[in-house]
Amino acid sequence: MNEIAQSALAAPEASHSLWSLFMQAGFVVKLVMIGLLAASVWTWAIIIDKTMRYGRFRRQLNNFENNFWSGQSLEELYHTLSDRKTSGMGSLFVAAMREWKKSFEKGARSPLGLQTRIEKAMDVTLAREMDDLESRLGFLATVGSAAPFIGLFGTVIGIMTSFQAIAASKQTNLAVVAPGIAEALLATAIGLVAAIPAVIAYNKLTSDAGKLGLRLESFADEFSAILSRQIDERSAASAAR
Repeated sequence: MNEIAQSALAAPEASHSLWSLFMQAGFVVKLVMIGLLAASVWTWAIIIDKTMRYGRFRRQLNNFENNFWSGQSLEELYHTLSDRKTSGMGSLFVAAMREWKKSFEKGARSPLGLQTRIEKAMDVTLAREMDDLESRLGFLATVGSAAPFIGLFGTVIGIMTSFQAIAASKQTNLAVVAPGIAEALLATAIGLVAAIPAVIAYNKLTSDAGKLGLRLESFADEFSAILSRQIDERSAASAAR
């Protein structure tokens, strides 16, 4: 306890820079600050990565739509994309066409069953694409909700240490408690620095992922309708023969 009092009394003479406040903080408060700083760094890494990825994904959707509606035959487009690593609408298209071709190669007789299998193949691919788009967004939500409370925990520990210093020194001078409170409040500040960008980015990126997912769903419905018409035409032609 005497050591706490002596450090508290000596603190007013020390530098009050952010680094000095961090170095003067207790072990628990330092641990809280380091954890929050690490969470903040990882948060910004996710924000930058997702922003760039969504931009690329959006461009891929635009390019695919241009190719799809350019008048090129479905067979030609399938042969172009089937040997490549695809994502977004390209993945939906390849999954549906692969099921289409497999079914006709095996002599599928039920148009309704073929339509159901194609829709299931696109649903599975769509779910996989959405999981990839929304991956790691949960971390942003966790940081946004938990970081202020973790910082507050560090603040509470720091203030408790300051009051222990008052009790040990038997002085009520503000100079005794001020350094400890400043160190404690730094933990809250770091918690807010981590939480605010995380909350804003989570809302923005979740909205962007939802819009991209809506485009994928719209294409899946459109392409399902196109294939359904072709299935009906083939069934009618088979019945006529």
